[in-house]
Amino acid sequence: MMSAPFGTWKSPIGADLITQKTITIAEVIVDAVTGAVYHVESRPYEAGRSVIVDSKSGTDVFGEGWNARSGVHEYGGASVAVRDGVIYFTDYGTKRLYKVNSPTVAESVTPENPNHRFGDFKISPTHSHLVVSILEDHTNPAPPDIVNTLVLVNAKTKTVSELASGADFYSSPSFSPNGKKISWIQWYHPDMPWEGSQLVLADLLLDESERPSLSNIKVIAGKKEEESINQPIWISDDVLVYLTDASGFYNPWRYQISNEASSPILPSPAAQEYAEPAWKLGASAYASLGNQTILASPTEQGVLQLCIVDVVSGKQVPIESSYVRVSHVHAIDENRVVFVGTKDDDAPALVLLTLPSDYRASDQLKPQFQNLKSTSSLASSLSSSLFPKPSSIELITPETKQPLYALYFPPTNPEYSGGKDRELPPCICNIHGGPTGNVPPGLNWVTTYFTSRGWAWVDVNYGGSSGYGRDYRERLRGNWGIVDVEDSVTVIEQLGARGLIDVRRVAIRGGSAGGFTVLDALIAKPTVFAAGTSSYGVTDLEMLARDTHKFESRYLEKLVGGTLEEVPEVYKARSPVHHAEKIVAPLLVLQGDVDAVVPPSQAEAIVEKIKKRGGKVEYILFEGEGHGWRKAETVKAALEKEESWYKEVFGLN
Repeated sequence: MMSAPFGTWKSPIGADLITQKTITIAEVIVDAVTGAVYHVESRPYEAGRSVIVDSKSGTDVFGEGWNARSGVHEYGGASVAVRDGVIYFTDYGTKRLYKVNSPTVAESVTPENPNHRFGDFKISPTHSHLVVSILEDHTNPAPPDIVNTLVLVNAKTKTVSELASGADFYSSPSFSPNGKKISWIQWYHPDMPWEGSQLVLADLLLDESERPSLSNIKVIAGKKEEESINQPIWISDDVLVYLTDASGFYNPWRYQISNEASSPILPSPAAQEYAEPAWKLGASAYASLGNQTILASPTEQGVLQLCIVDVVSGKQVPIESSYVRVSHVHAIDENRVVFVGTKDDDAPALVLLTLPSDYRASDQLKPQFQNLKSTSSLASSLSSSLFPKPSSIELITPETKQPLYALYFPPTNPEYSGGKDRELPPCICNIHGGPTGNVPPGLNWVTTYFTSRGWAWVDVNYGGSSGYGRDYRERLRGNWGIVDVEDSVTVIEQLGARGLIDVRRVAIRGGSAGGFTVLDALIAKPTVFAAGTSSYGVTDLEMLARDTHKFESRYLEKLVGGTLEEVPEVYKARSPVHHAEKIVAPLLVLQGDVDAVVPPSQAEAIVEKIKKRGGKVEYILFEGEGHGWRKAETVKAALEKEESWYKEVFGLN
């Protein structure tokens, strides 16, 4: 083993290997009739194209040129539906809904209209040519003028019929097993879906020409501004299971059609999150196994515990597993489930879980796990000794004495014994986006890229992050740009007090909302962070309020504490662009040129101000990239530039 300064270690994990050997599984779909499993791969080496893949054979469902990705809410999701071998998807380029007839032929089933976006599909269990969908109409592109509705697409007649309108947003439409009822989630400005949303139930009627209509429409759960509903699924014609945060955490409830009543499934409220906030369409953190049983993936203080839950008794039976993060949970049958799972020492993979036949009589389950598709071949070619062992840290905020959560990863490389003399490692402080999001545990290649080079890394799940209950989430309410900054500083100070990092050499990085926190932290705490990287970060709250897309166009009212007209002085005080002269640490700004969420003008405004002051700043604009990197060449260039930036700042070249 060698000794060399932290941050200069040689690593076999290169940016080119990460991009060449890594994909993202964006969606998982199970054919409820045949049990066939499909997944959607986002491929950086194909410019981020999203491809439907038959998970068993590994073959692409369609050929080159198609891109299975929805633009609804800008973040998309739920772009594919499959039933009894019939596959529908929306193409990101044309925006239309298509039916796959063969690997080379996809038939459009919606009229040509580039202003219409479709997403979150479900196929009728009784009429395979009828598909319920969200329609987002951008005919008038200003955010207040964009119209979201719930529609039924008839693939035979290629017509689109409106089912529901009037709410600002819709998601999660679903048919009852007999096809006679339909449910969905809706919400209204200024709420985000995790702040207040409603679960709606209706009877679906079809006339002789299959023109649809709804009757007996009623809200059965949820409340504006107070209660959020998430991920409803039908487990029978009589029972609809859903998640509500009425207790302060997303817990499962059930609505019974026959007696028109809702009731909690768990015997008492649990401090467990059964789901994350609905940033994307189609998220699925649990699945119905039939016979009044679900397989769920709740977390408690960020720690995952797979379990079986009896919907009638509320009994939870834990499942032994080494997975620390699970998403896209879907049942094949009563004994088999697929999901995307991540371990501390293995990349995300599409996993088949098989339960023992007598699992309902067990108090502890040890199922079989089989990888169907890995997102990376890189892990298998590397020694696991390169993968850092994370520490989940619970801290206490000095002012309010409230809990604060972070994940710490030490420098890790078996070829090196440490730094020089009593040197402590430089640290990268990573700030997640959202801001209503989090950084979950599990192997992450960007983190490992840096830790294998001798950097310490910390993910800050500041007050306002998801995964720790509604009260923790709402600590950011009215305090964005304050609580997140203070919590980031607290994490660095307390890690330094424990002797884990060199507090004189800390770089702060983040994207989107995380970029906003980076900039505000560099302004408010210039002595804490010695360098920063903002990727597609918010710089001007006033500009964001005026220019951002519909889904987030009223988000700031809760985060800042009022509208732009009500508290303009707060918008200005919190906006980094108005305080750029206070940024003395070297700043790297990375931006996509087609970003509809945070336009390039935001980045360019703060870069120009720092340059005029004579500060050290570098700006890179990536062609063809939006809100986040999808192309392999962009991922590689951004990562290598970020590393070289820190090495230059800290004199590690």
